[in-house]
Amino acid sequence: MLNISHNQLNKRVDLSIFKSGKNILDKSYYKYFNRFLIVAACIVLIVLFLPWTQNITGRGQVTTLKPNQRPQTIQSQIPGRIEEWFVQEGDFVKQGDTILRISEVKSDYFDTQLVERTNKQIEAKTLSLNAYHNKVEALNTQISALKTEQKLKFQQTKNKLLQANLKVKSDSIDLEASKTNMAIAERQYNRVLTLQEEGLKAVKDVEEKRMKLQETQAKLIAQENKLLTSKNNVINAQLELTRVNQEYVDKISKAQSDMFTAQSNSFDTEAQVTKLENNYTNYKVRNSLLYVTAPINGFINKALKGGVGVTFKEGEELVGIMPKQFDFAVETYVEPIDLPLLHIGEKVRVQFDGWPAIVFSGWPNVSYGTYGATIVAIENFISDNGKYRILLAPDKDDKEWPQAIRVGSGTRTIALLEDVPIWFELWRQINSFPKNYYQPVDKSEFSTKDFK
Repeated sequence: MLNISHNQLNKRVDLSIFKSGKNILDKSYYKYFNRFLIVAACIVLIVLFLPWTQNITGRGQVTTLKPNQRPQTIQSQIPGRIEEWFVQEGDFVKQGDTILRISEVKSDYFDTQLVERTNKQIEAKTLSLNAYHNKVEALNTQISALKTEQKLKFQQTKNKLLQANLKVKSDSIDLEASKTNMAIAERQYNRVLTLQEEGLKAVKDVEEKRMKLQETQAKLIAQENKLLTSKNNVINAQLELTRVNQEYVDKISKAQSDMFTAQSNSFDTEAQVTKLENNYTNYKVRNSLLYVTAPINGFINKALKGGVGVTFKEGEELVGIMPKQFDFAVETYVEPIDLPLLHIGEKVRVQFDGWPAIVFSGWPNVSYGTYGATIVAIENFISDNGKYRILLAPDKDDKEWPQAIRVGSGTRTIALLEDVPIWFELWRQINSFPKNYYQPVDKSEFSTKDFK
């Protein structure tokens, strides 16, 4: 209805006495909505000043704290052929229990008595080695005897040389005596000859002196021959001395050569014995490897090589095993930009896949279904997925992790940082600013030894 008249009906007639007028004129439009808006604005204003915990979220999986507690596979150190299985998947085995039996596939090891025959070869070579040692000892004894004999023979020959030298001296003296006798005989002959010419001596006396002179000359010549013979004996004795020395040097050298040959043969035989002993040990160990045993106490997860008669190479995975005793841990991955904000010993909240949870990432105290963890290791090199790996251990001051979780199940982690107002966090995210960088007050209070 257009209000174009100066006669306003509502001033002349009291419309409030009518029922329809009461419903229209006395109604307060948007009264409750305005109150709601005011209350909501106050609540939002209060909420903006509530504390908000900055955090770093990540995805990871359950693992074990120590490397020797993680699921592993059992390999064979030698190639072979599966002959018999002694376990099935899900069985519990103790360390040393036989899992399967294999057989050789290389023709070099087909002989079932290879170890015994190698042992016999070792015994034979050992006897040969002992024989060489005995031969070396005998030759050493022979060399000692030859050296002793050489000394005695050398001394004997030196004595002969000394005797020959003395004989030369004796013959030289005799020669000088013969020369003196010759001179005397010549003077006597000349004197008698002169007297005979003067008629004082008879011809007979001259002839006697001539005969005596000739005898003296014969003795002188004989004595000279005897002296030469003695000198020849000296030369022969010297030659004998050299010959004896050379003879025994040759004998000793030959004996030493035989000894060195025997020693060389003994060393070669000893090397062969050592090689055979090495082969013997290798064959024994290889025979023990025909039975694949469990390295730890654990459960058989999966047979990676099934059936009987299947061949495999050395190092191939045969069976997967999970250790019985292990300590749960979580490995999660964070972006490189968030890595400086994480420090060993800091708190982290963990949500396990399959466990119901109500998570408020900024209010960890009001979250439900999360478990406490502590950072024990930070990887120093980036992983293949472009993130850094963080290892978490259960927080001893928080509630215990559920025992029903399994290694390999997924997790979601929330690393707790500094507390800031909500308005500051909204402002930071709107402007795409990074989280507040900080360092722990005392780094020494965090130690991985607390989690071992």
